[in-house]
Amino acid sequence: MLVVGGGGREHALVWKLRRSRRAGKLYCAPGNGGIAELAELAPIAATDCRALVEFAEVRRIGLTIVGPELPLTSGIVDEFEARGLRVFGPCRAAAELEASKVFAKHLMREAGVAQAAFEVFTDPARARSYVAERNGPIVVKADGLAAGKGVFVCDGPDGALRAIDELMVETRFGDAGRRVVIEERLGGEEASFLALVDGTTVVPLATSQDHKRIGDGDTGPNTGGMGAYSPAPVVTPEVERRVMAEVFRPLVAALRAHGIKYKGVLYAGLMIEHGSPRVLEFNVRFGDPECQPLMLRLTTDLIDVCEAVIEERLAELSLGWDPRAAACVVLAARGYPDASERGARIDGLELASELEDIVVFHAGTRRAPGSGAIEADGGRVLGVTALGKTIADAVARAYGATRLIHFAGMQFRRDIGRRAIERGG
Repeated sequence: MLVVGGGGREHALVWKLRRSRRAGKLYCAPGNGGIAELAELAPIAATDCRALVEFAEVRRIGLTIVGPELPLTSGIVDEFEARGLRVFGPCRAAAELEASKVFAKHLMREAGVAQAAFEVFTDPARARSYVAERNGPIVVKADGLAAGKGVFVCDGPDGALRAIDELMVETRFGDAGRRVVIEERLGGEEASFLALVDGTTVVPLATSQDHKRIGDGDTGPNTGGMGAYSPAPVVTPEVERRVMAEVFRPLVAALRAHGIKYKGVLYAGLMIEHGSPRVLEFNVRFGDPECQPLMLRLTTDLIDVCEAVIEERLAELSLGWDPRAAACVVLAARGYPDASERGARIDGLELASELEDIVVFHAGTRRAPGSGAIEADGGRVLGVTALGKTIADAVARAYGATRLIHFAGMQFRRDIGRRAIERGG
C-alpha cells in the first residue's frame, strides 16, 4: 500500500492502515518524521504524479490513498487509473469542487444546495466597487487552492478591500487569487461533514468540527486547522438527515449529470443556524485535522472502506464507530500561518505517546541528520489526539498530553472543543 502526502492526515491514515488485519508492506511519499516509524518513506513529492505512478508500478502497489488536495486536483487519480492501478480519491474533474470555488458555487446553485449569496470577479476595480456598496460582514475568497488560508472573513468593506488587494493585486496566493468570490457572511456555527461516495451511494462519516482561526475565540487569520473533535453536537440527527438529502445527494447527482463520477471522500464545510445547514465550501479529501479524531473512532478496517468505494459497492458496507469522543489539538510552529520557524528540537513525544488512548500524529516534522532527533519542520507540527468518554474528557486528555511536549516557539489554541463542551458534550 502507498499513502501519498506527509502531514497529520497522512500519519493518521498510515496509523489506521497499519492496524488492518490485511496490512502488508506500507509506503508513504514523502511522509514525515513520525510516519517513518510505521511505513517506509519514499522521497517523492506528493505533487510528482508521474514519479508516484512509476513507483507504484515498480513496487506493485495494490492500493494507493491520496491525502492532499494538490495531487488530486492535478489528476493523480486519472493517471493511476490509466495504468490500471487501484487508487482511492476523486478524479481531476470531480476534484474541481475544491480546485475552484467558482465551479463549486455554480454547481451548488444548479443542484439547489443552500449557500451564501455571491458574486465572482476577475477585475479588482469591479470587486472594489461592489464591496464599497455593501454594509456589514463580507467574505472574500480566492477561487483556487491556498492551503486553507485564502478565505478572508471581514467585518466590513475596509477589511474586504484589503483582502481584494492581497489576492488580486499583490497576488499573495499567485494565480489562485486572480479570480475571487465575494459573498455574504453567514451566521451560525460551523461544522465539518464528511461522507464516502462511490459514484452513486453516499455514506456519512462520524460528525466533526474544525477550528480554522489561529487564535482562541476564533480570532486571527484562517489556517489549515488548529484542532478538531468528533462527534459534533451541532450536527443533530435531523441536521444530518437534511445535509444528506439537501446537499450531498443533489450535488453527487449534479456531478453525474455532467458525466463526472465522484469517488472518494467528499467534505462539506457547513454553517448551521437554527438547525438549517448552508454550505461554505467543499473539499475533496479527508480534512486535516478532522481525519485524526475520525481515524481514532473508526472501527471498520480502512482497507475495506477504500475498496468498497473503489469497487462501487459502498451500499454493502456498514461503518463502525467507537462510541467515545475524540479530540485533536494542533501544535504549530512560531510564525504560522505565515512564514514559520524550522529546526526546533521537539521534546516529550515519548512521554505523551505512552499515555493511554493518546496518539501524537506528526505533521511538520523531520529527523535531524546524524542525531535522528525529531525536529519541527514548520507549519502545523503535531496533532495531539485523544479518546475520552465525552468531548470534554477527550479534550482534557489531549491538553494533558500537550503539556508534556515542548519545542521552541510552540503555539496552540487553548479552547478546542469549547462550543461542544458548552452544549454539554
